[in-house]
Amino acid sequence: MTLSQRKSLKQVEERLIEAANKRILLLDGAMGTMIQEYKFEEDDYRGERFADWHCDVKGNNDLLVLSQPNIIYEIHCAYLDAGADIIETNTFNATSISMADYNMQGLAKEINIEAAKLARKAADKFSIQTPDKSRFVAGVLGPTSRTASISPDVNDPAKRNVTFDELVEAYVEATHGLIKGGVDLIMLETIFDTLNAKAAIFGVQLVFDELGFKLPVMISGTITDASGRTLSGQTAEAFYYSMNHIEPFSFGLNCALGPDLLRQYVDEISQIAECFVSAHPNAGLPNEFGEYDMESDEMAAHIKEWAKSGLLNIVGGCCGSTPKHIAAIADAVKNYVPRKIVQREVKMRLSGLEPFVH
Repeated sequence: MTLSQRKSLKQVEERLIEAANKRILLLDGAMGTMIQEYKFEEDDYRGERFADWHCDVKGNNDLLVLSQPNIIYEIHCAYLDAGADIIETNTFNATSISMADYNMQGLAKEINIEAAKLARKAADKFSIQTPDKSRFVAGVLGPTSRTASISPDVNDPAKRNVTFDELVEAYVEATHGLIKGGVDLIMLETIFDTLNAKAAIFGVQLVFDELGFKLPVMISGTITDASGRTLSGQTAEAFYYSMNHIEPFSFGLNCALGPDLLRQYVDEISQIAECFVSAHPNAGLPNEFGEYDMESDEMAAHIKEWAKSGLLNIVGGCCGSTPKHIAAIADAVKNYVPRKIVQREVKMRLSGLEPFVH
């Protein structure tokens, strides 16, 4: 990397930090929810390039960056127009592990590259239109379709369908693709298994070491239900201690719960995180048809209280949210200052399923 490229990366990071210190930043909303509105069928997912693919690909939303790139670009632009400062690449399942479900593992890196380019194009367009407000691209690394901590067979607790090394390899490939495509940040999103996330962190750090530079890293976990724990069993505080060694740009929670039920766990993180705090909850809980009923004004009312209480640095929406939700949230938080980063006494902080502080 040349000196000018290093300076450019540093300038982007400085602009991002400056913006986060001045105001609550807006993430985009759900990509899948927006894609569903197009009611794509099998042929739409295939496009021309994959017309003769040997298995069904309907539902492979990440593939659309290759088969329907204009639609993905339009969705990015809709969220930017709604006020998003940070948009996420359409790469939630774009690892070789998850893409293997469609026999498309060989396309994983290409999908990450092209998804990053599409998001970059949209973000740059809006940054040019509003020079005083830069827009940023977060390269998304999802949890994959497999878990390293939990057996897929109730009769064999020791059974695993993926290894740590396999996860690292998949995350290294995806991270290379995202960076090559031009992302500003790396986001580990919807983490339900801490061991998967540790593999992702290790893979990301390997790429940073290889390239000789690093990008800011956002970490967002998922509290799966009212137990207040991730699927692999950790409380929010224990999960934070497990991940904090990467010195994240931000740490937060997304998915599974709506803003009403997620609030207490965001509050818990905001009390301890020595970095920015993010949250992008669902638009409520799914109804019996799997749809999300929380309207934009109701969701924004919840988020406004979060902002007023000083819990947030970055906020957006997950499942069920749309540009209308993001626009309402943007309006709700615009008059509130961002959360101040916690400065805590130095202590030994460890984590199992529960936190241990000594």
